[in-house]
Amino acid sequence: MKDFDLRNLDFNNAGAFAPPVKAFFCVLIIALLLLGGWYFFVRDQLLALEGLQTTERDLRTDFEFKAGKAANLEPLKRQLEEMGILLQQMLRQLPSRNEMPDLIVDISQTALASGIQNELFQPGEESTKEFYAEKPIKLRMVGAYHQFGAFVSGVASLPRVVIMTMHDIVLTPKQGKDGLSTGNLVLEGTIKTYRYLDEDEKTGAQVQ
Repeated sequence: MKDFDLRNLDFNNAGAFAPPVKAFFCVLIIALLLLGGWYFFVRDQLLALEGLQTTERDLRTDFEFKAGKAANLEPLKRQLEEMGILLQQMLRQLPSRNEMPDLIVDISQTALASGIQNELFQPGEESTKEFYAEKPIKLRMVGAYHQFGAFVSGVASLPRVVIMTMHDIVLTPKQGKDGLSTGNLVLEGTIKTYRYLDEDEKTGAQVQ
């Protein structure tokens, strides 16, 4: 095939082009049409397909995660029920509303039996929580180190389970009239002891 120069072609008389020239332009036009079709149609479809594939991966990951949680749901429910039963059993070991006054007396008497001097032992207003009630007691006790140890041991030996927490506790040496230490300690602060709620109290707490 002879070489041809595009500058010498008369596009106003394209029908007179040689067959090889016509074939070249036909191939060129088809290629341009295919390229245009890909750019304006296929390219958008490919981008949309990539977006759908990404969404599919995200949905698959989310489904696998939720399926794993669903598989563990029943064991978790059983574990939660067991924990609730255990909590109720532990709360039942605490003093009841009727036992609370005697318990406070027992704590005070245990301190005295340990040789501790109760300069202040003042129960405060009780506050009710969701599952229990707490009773604050302001105190000022004077005694030796080993006496405080005996007091704690004595409280732990009471027939009922006693939970005490200490708040704003200050422990200082007891000074005599001459300003010298007497060998005793002064314990000041607040302790809180706890009891479980009766059924009628639980109902009242839930209503509030």
